[in-house]
Amino acid sequence: MLERIREGSQGTWATVILGLVIFSFIFAGVGSYINSSINSAAATVNGQDISRDALEKAYQNERSRMESQYGEAFAALAGDEAYLKEFRKGVLDRLISEKLIDQAALELGLRVSDAQIKQAIVQMSEFQVDGKFDNDRYLIVLRTAGFQPNGFRDYMRIDMVRRQLSQALIGTEFALSGETKRIYDLQAQTRDAKYLTVKTDDFAEQVSVTDEEINAYYQTNIASFDTEQKVSVAYVELTLNDLLPAIEVTEQELEDEYQASLADFKTDEERRVSHILIEFGDDEAGAEQQAEDILTQVKAGKDFAELAKEYSADTFSAEKGGDIDWFGKGMMDPAFEDSAYSLATVGEVSDVVKSDFGFHIIKLTDIKPENVTPYNDVKEQLTTTVKMRKAETELYALQQRMAEVAFEIPDHLDEVAAVANKPIVTTELFSRNDVPVALSSAKATNAAFDADLIEQGVNSDVLDLGDNRLMVLRVVNSEAERTKELAEVADSIKQILVKEAAVVAARQWTQTLANSLKSGADITEELASQNIAWQEKQAIARTDAQLGQNVLTELFKLGEGESNNTAVVDTISGDVTLVQLLKINSPVEPESMLLDNFQRRLASNKAQVLYSELLDSLKASADIEIYN
Repeated sequence: MLERIREGSQGTWATVILGLVIFSFIFAGVGSYINSSINSAAATVNGQDISRDALEKAYQNERSRMESQYGEAFAALAGDEAYLKEFRKGVLDRLISEKLIDQAALELGLRVSDAQIKQAIVQMSEFQVDGKFDNDRYLIVLRTAGFQPNGFRDYMRIDMVRRQLSQALIGTEFALSGETKRIYDLQAQTRDAKYLTVKTDDFAEQVSVTDEEINAYYQTNIASFDTEQKVSVAYVELTLNDLLPAIEVTEQELEDEYQASLADFKTDEERRVSHILIEFGDDEAGAEQQAEDILTQVKAGKDFAELAKEYSADTFSAEKGGDIDWFGKGMMDPAFEDSAYSLATVGEVSDVVKSDFGFHIIKLTDIKPENVTPYNDVKEQLTTTVKMRKAETELYALQQRMAEVAFEIPDHLDEVAAVANKPIVTTELFSRNDVPVALSSAKATNAAFDADLIEQGVNSDVLDLGDNRLMVLRVVNSEAERTKELAEVADSIKQILVKEAAVVAARQWTQTLANSLKSGADITEELASQNIAWQEKQAIARTDAQLGQNVLTELFKLGEGESNNTAVVDTISGDVTLVQLLKINSPVEPESMLLDNFQRRLASNKAQVLYSELLDSLKASADIEIYN
């Protein structure tokens, strides 16, 4: 095969094609091939690009957040390409909104000072230990998140300017005292009312449904009579926990594990240093000379801490005399770390050291020697580790064997069950909407409804369901999607139509009662004929759950006076309620603190609406182009 490819690449046509490719590079330029897809924009907002890299990074971050928060529920949604397309579109919409806010903030001249950024960083809980800012933790968190200090400050500047704009909107929105009082009085108002409920089932015998009506309903709603695909599966499940009880470990294995993992039981040497940082600025040579001059002062006996406070560009540590607290290897810039660890005695000062941040003078202030945890203190932990590893090895071997027999003998699971030493479990028929718990992972559900497995009636591959959980399944029975015949659903349709007709009849009868009340007539006899009685309730609040939301909504629309104090309401249960307003109760005068809090919430709600309207306005007037 390789010889034929080699011969083909040396033929006449290959030479011609290669020549065309070379010419295309000459005229178009290599850069056009490299940059055309990688650096292309996902969208432009008023001429400013949102790169595809930025979109992809934001998309992956948001997806990771959703997967972490919602687990399998999000994984199932993520299997739908249409959903992921909308999900990505939502991320891009957010990036466009952020770009518009950045542009608006720039146009308004909003800025954030270095001092404000510093104060915000110091107050962030992520960088605090025991409630105080910790420079060591600050650097570790930044390194873990992929930030350099300068890059993080730039990120904070952008974010704080955005929040400055939103806070400006919040700060300028307000609610008047009179407005607040009126809205509070409406919200806190209660009402006295009487009501009665008419059961629609009592009218069912008064209505009839014809075959023609049943057929018409069937034809109109035929899609609702489609059944879901259902399957019944047999499966064998094997987990790591199934194997652990039988795993044995020897003392020698534990001792070997201890020696092999000794680094895990060591607390590496840590060092505490103070430093003075001189940033490069525009004149690197001048910065280096300044660092040498400061070092000369240190060697002459001048106080290191005072020099750090006066000269160091690392303002966080400078306030503490240059102290950056304890750190271990791998936590600092390599050049800085190498120099710090080369100092032999406490109090020793390094020469000028160049790092990515600038020039440093480093003073060793303390040393914590390495510490090794004794074997007996970690023996239980070692036992768990060795047993888990041996069980994982056995699980992997069983996985290979299960895969072999599932493929070699595809028409039943007996051999798979024998290899796993686990029983075969068979489910009842189920649809995608009522999957058994054992099969609820997206991978198992997709396998259960795989068209090839259903059609061929063979075993699945070994499914790795995560958390050291394996499964092999096969479909033993299935029901395809279909539309039920009219004869199958005629009775249920009749019940639906009878219920609908009964609701109409009950509503009409109740409306007659309402009309009688408005005209001043007595409805006692009508109520007695249906064995219905009024119920009365005082001080009904807008949050009262007893009456139901539909009845509450209508009650608070009613006014005093016979012409406007009665309403007929369809309830969620399917019955009909007649409600009559008896009295409107004004709330007690609120305490000033309560009213102040209500006023702030009202202003905050207005600000949120205003911010949303600002975004809508910016989008409406912006030149936005989105690329596929």
